[in-house]
Amino acid sequence: MRLDQYLASGTGLSRKDAKRAITGKRVQVNGQLCRSTSANINTGDSVLLDGEPVTLPGELYLMLHKPAGVISATTDSSQPTALDLLPPELARQLHIAGRLDKDTTGLLLLTSDGQWSHRVTSPRRDCPKTYRVQLAEPLTAEARQALEQGIQLNGEDTATRPARVLACSEQEIELTISEGRYHQVKRMLAAVGNHVTALHRQRIGAIELDAGLAPGQFRELTRSEIDSV
Repeated sequence: MRLDQYLASGTGLSRKDAKRAITGKRVQVNGQLCRSTSANINTGDSVLLDGEPVTLPGELYLMLHKPAGVISATTDSSQPTALDLLPPELARQLHIAGRLDKDTTGLLLLTSDGQWSHRVTSPRRDCPKTYRVQLAEPLTAEARQALEQGIQLNGEDTATRPARVLACSEQEIELTISEGRYHQVKRMLAAVGNHVTALHRQRIGAIELDAGLAPGQFRELTRSEIDSV
């Protein structure tokens, strides 16, 4: 990790202020003054700022209730992002584990732990994702059967994995899939002659969106939620 990134992560300084501290001769690495912002910091290295030790915080794991109109990206020059909903000193430590479309709401997981993120998103892990799906038309029995058997999507070489379908009302279903293909839920419903009018992700694996979180709010995951992936 670069020294300026290490210093920002361990102190809460912005990257700009971390660089100023380094070039201002306030930082020592392994007992030696270091003025290179890009110096590589390895596990076990000693870093001091103004004579005080700097250590990295533990890994971070959050759930966010993503509102509509927010994109799942780290930064964007023209549109609000999910990370814009977090305090800046927190947001710069995180990345998104499993994105949502701009108009899709619901559970978004954010973490600083790359290995954990991979377990959430890797197709090999078969981590189920459950969505509440509002439909333009009632779902027919034939369409439900097709979803549960797997569907050949336009432009894809292989059919989708079998989905689980639970009818909530005449035009609302709960759909559980274990893949993350591009616009998969919308394309699956289009393939059976229907149209998604609203989409909300409720669950990833055993992690369910906290009912107490309003759109735009977030909280840390519990230890049991983290270990469930």
